[in-house]
Parts: sequence; C-alpha cells; structure tokens
Amino acid sequence: MARVPVAALSTMLNRNPNRPARPRPLPALELADRPSPWLRALGLTTVVLVGAWLGLLIVGDVRAPVGPMDTTMTLRPSLSGGTKINVSPLGSLSLDSHVAPVRLDVNVDQLDPLRSQALVDHPERLSGLQDEVARDVEHGTLDLAVRSCIAVVSGATALGLAVYRRPRRALAAGGLALGLLAASGVSAYATWNPKSVLEPRFSGLLSSAPSVVGNARSIVTEFDVYQKELARLVTNVTKLYDVTSTLPAYRPDPSTIRVLHVSDIHLNPASWKIIGSLVEQYKVDVIVDSGDTMDHGTAAENGFLDPIRDLGVPYVWVRGNHDSRTTQRYLERMTNVRVLDDGRAETVAGLRFAGIGDPQFTPDRSTVPGSAASEQLAGDRLASALRDQRTAGTPVDVAVAHEPSAARETDGTVPLVLCGHLHHEGTELLPYGTRLRREGSTGGSGLRAVEHTYPAPIEASILYFDRDSRRLQAWDAIKLGGLGLSTAEVSRHLADENQPGATGTSRSPSPTPSATSP
Repeated sequence: MARVPVAALSTMLNRNPNRPARPRPLPALELADRPSPWLRALGLTTVVLVGAWLGLLIVGDVRAPVGPMDTTMTLRPSLSGGTKINVSPLGSLSLDSHVAPVRLDVNVDQLDPLRSQALVDHPERLSGLQDEVARDVEHGTLDLAVRSCIAVVSGATALGLAVYRRPRRALAAGGLALGLLAASGVSAYATWNPKSVLEPRFSGLLSSAPSVVGNARSIVTEFDVYQKELARLVTNVTKLYDVTSTLPAYRPDPSTIRVLHVSDIHLNPASWKIIGSLVEQYKVDVIVDSGDTMDHGTAAENGFLDPIRDLGVPYVWVRGNHDSRTTQRYLERMTNVRVLDDGRAETVAGLRFAGIGDPQFTPDRSTVPGSAASEQLAGDRLASALRDQRTAGTPVDVAVAHEPSAARETDGTVPLVLCGHLHHEGTELLPYGTRLRREGSTGGSGLRAVEHTYPAPIEASILYFDRDSRRLQAWDAIKLGGLGLSTAEVSRHLADENQPGATGTSRSPSPTPSATSP
C-alpha cells in the first residue's frame, strides 16, 4: 500500500470542495537591462551633431549680392573658426576673425556684368561702394543666421525622428542643436577680432597680388572698422576680376620704401629667379641679405653670385658663417652691392643701414669653442657703432647681422635689426624697444632641404617703411613650398604701433633726421 505524505494528506483533508480555488500568482517579469546614461547621452550628442551638420550642408547656404558680386555665404563646422573667402579661380583669403566651432565661408561666385558696368560708367559710385558692401554683408549675415538656425533644427529633428521614432526625443535633438548654434554664436561674438582682416593669409594666385590689401599706409589710416576693411578687400577683388586673366601690378606708393629681406640662400640657384620676380612685382627699392648666401665660401662658388648684378636694385649684404672673406671681396667689386661690416653705415634708398659680418666661418657646420662669446662680442661692436652714429647726428634706421644672438645686442640702439641663420622666420620686440625681424631661408635651406621629412619652405619678406619717419609700417611674410611643392602663402603684418586704435607711440628708439650719403 502506497504511503501518502503527511503534508499532502493534511491538504486533502482541509480542502473544501465548495470554496473557490485561490488564483495562482503570476510569474515575476524580468526587465531588460537599460543602456547606460552615458551611452544615451553620447548617442543623442551624435544625432545632434550629425543632424545639424547635414542640415547646414543641405539648406544652410545663402546667396547674397555684395556690391557688384554674387556670393554664397555658408557656416561650416570647424575646430578653429575663422573666415575663409574663396575667390575662384584666383585663390582664397583666410582671416582669424573669431574662435568658435563654426567657420564662415564666403564664396565669390561671379561678377555681375550689369553692376560692374555701372561702376565703370559711373566711377564716382566707387566712393560709396564701401558703405554699400558693408550693408550687403550685414544683410547677408542676418539671412545666414536665420537660415542656419532653421537648418540645424530641421536636420537634428529629422535625424532624431529617424533614429528614435519618438517625437519627444526628436524635438529634444532639435532644441539641443539650436542651443549649440546659439552657443557658437556667443563664442564668435565674444572672440570677434575686427582687425583680423589686416593680417590675411593668401593662397593660390592671390598670393601674387599684394594690391588686394592696399599699401601699408592706407591700411593704417583707412581700415579702422571691420566692415570698411572687408569692403575694401571685396573692392580690390573686384578690380582683380575686372582685368580677367591679367593680375594688376602693385602700384608703388611714393611715401613708402619697400625693402626685400632675404637670407640663407645656400647656393640655391632658384632663389635668384624668385628674388627677381619679387623685386619686379613689389617694386622693391633695396634688397637686404643677412648672410649665408654661399655654402662653403670657396672661390669656385663665386660665379653663383653674378645674377646679383642684374637685379636692378641696390643689394645690402652682411657675411654669414657659411660666407668667407673671399666671398665678401668678390661682392665688394659689384657696383650695386653694399657690403656692411665692422658697424660701417651707408644710406641706401632713403634708409641708413649698418651691419657686421659673422665672426665665425663654419662651412662644415662644426661647433667652434667660444662661438657664443664671439657672437656677443660682434653684437657689442655693432651696438657701439650704432651709438657712435647717433651721437654724430646720423642715426641708423636698420641694423643687419647674421646670428640672432649678435642682433639682440643692438637692443635700444636702433629701431629695427634684421638677421637670419635659423632657417625659420620670426619677429620679437626686445626689452629696450628694438624690433628684431628674423628671416627664414630664401634658398629653402639649399642642399639641406632633403634632410628632413618635409622640404624646407622658401621664405622672404617685403618690409614697408614710411619715407618721412623711416619707421617700419608693415611687412608681408612670403612662404613658398619647398623642393617639389607648388604652394604659396603671403601674410600681412602691421607693426604694433601702427595697429588701428594705437596711440602712435612706440618703445622703439626715436631717430633724428639722418644725413644723405654723397
């Protein structure tokens, strides 16, 4: 006989057949793991950014007439901000106008023939062109802001609806995109730099058209607000279009002395063609070479210097550590060359120059013990000669040395000192007011161009001096692609005391009228 468990028997005896059965409890449901809040935030951020970017690409353009030109304005995502003006097919201008995650692109599409002809027929309208362009730019910018808001909200909302399929999430994405654009606008407004147009970077064919920014004096006296500055750029670009395939020559300003500063050519024969082109294009008055024209300084290399005779302008030269005394004597026999050494001063093209040759001769690039002391001693000798010139009533306007360490010793004795040697350009204002301008290698480091991963660029500068005060007003830093490259960049820089809004005072030593050489 089978045994029945006591617990089961008790349950059977106590069960009432007339009592309804108790409902069984439902099994517990287990919820699926929810995604991490960080992952959800990352996904929403991606949707917002991608959607806003797509919206700008699709409907973020604004076509606006600016003076006689038809342009397209666009906002683009960017890590550094700024403004880029594309003037096809001439090239582009880049301005460091603001810091924000968006960049303003202005594409000059075409020159309207009717409006351009009206300017040709009525040249008196040019006087009001700047105001007209300023109004056009302002209206175009406002239209672009409205359309960009619509574009980013629409793009982010549409992508959010496609991804999440929930209207609330989609609207949240659109709201975040609008907030992001508004924050970018606040950042751009807070960091807006109206002076950025004074130092544009040119690329393409525009790099060979310095007239786009006018002469140095007009920049200082006329470009006092951003809209007028931008209008002047657009006006000059109009002139470029007006001559179609022929770029206009850079018209020399009678009140400006143009100096071409070159250095460290290092036997690169291509340098002479570049220098000749710059002399002709910029209407250069005098060339200053701060040394290392040669590589070993041997007599066999002297023939490399012969093209200097055909440059058509005076050539001021100081000896570098790769130039020998043999090189110096060869150049002294050329009629258009002024060799400066031992602090000797000469007035050339309205400016008084003084310089000293490098005390070292190291064609094999060896390190000579005590070289730092010899450079300092050479700089001291040059500074002493500069003080003697000032005492004699013939102060020097520009000092020239090869090594920067020697050049720094002239601080307080001259407004400007030029040097080279390091193969990369730079500018600094020394403690006692002298401005040091260091030139890069105009020969692209010569044979050393292939020693590094990327070829060294070819660099030179055009310095603009006021003829009355003989002070540096501005300079154009010119950089060409090195060996095997075909790039070009020109950037305009103003001396600090000539920036709009400056008081006109400078810590630089004040010159007195200089004597004219016989």
